[in-house]
Amino acid sequence: MKRTVEEHASRFDDHAAEYDESQDSEEYKACAGLVIELADPDPDDVVLDIGTGTGAIALALAPRAKRMIGRDISGGMLEKAREKAAAEGLDDRVEFGEGRFREPGYEGAVDVVTSNFAMHHLSDEEKREAIREIADLGPRRFVLGDVMFFGEPDPDEPFYSPEVDDPATVGTLVEAFTEAGFAVTHARRVHDQVGVLVGERLE
Repeated sequence: MKRTVEEHASRFDDHAAEYDESQDSEEYKACAGLVIELADPDPDDVVLDIGTGTGAIALALAPRAKRMIGRDISGGMLEKAREKAAAEGLDDRVEFGEGRFREPGYEGAVDVVTSNFAMHHLSDEEKREAIREIADLGPRRFVLGDVMFFGEPDPDEPFYSPEVDDPATVGTLVEAFTEAGFAVTHARRVHDQVGVLVGERLE
């Protein structure tokens, strides 16, 4: 049985202090770098980062956007993100607060949505619901970096924990993007189990 949102939030609260140090694999770094590169916000853009964690993506994009919004289910992770924003002199350029994929906690229009290593905690149907919810915010671009299967996952080299994670195949995610009104313009493979998808809004 997969964990509830509250259980996931508590787990991340417990690991917030050392989370950044734990995400040191080359694949994770490459995925985050691609999300930042492909988000490519304009100076007038409002950018929403869902599952922002300790703010790695949000803080990298904040200087390039008009407004940066970071949302997460974990109070501990958000506290760490705010500390980093203050240390980097970016606390006036990014707003961190509670929110989740299907309830982003932000009601305004956004131009770009990003997410990195967060959506794989949802079931496939929940992912579809989340992507539809994101589409309803009206972004022209949605950049998703995550654990996703480009082929059969190697059980001896996993990037996920079956007891808490539920990654989708790339095909399932592309289908969900398309159903929500996005055209997938990039499908970048970082590893057999890690990649980045970019959806551009269809006019």
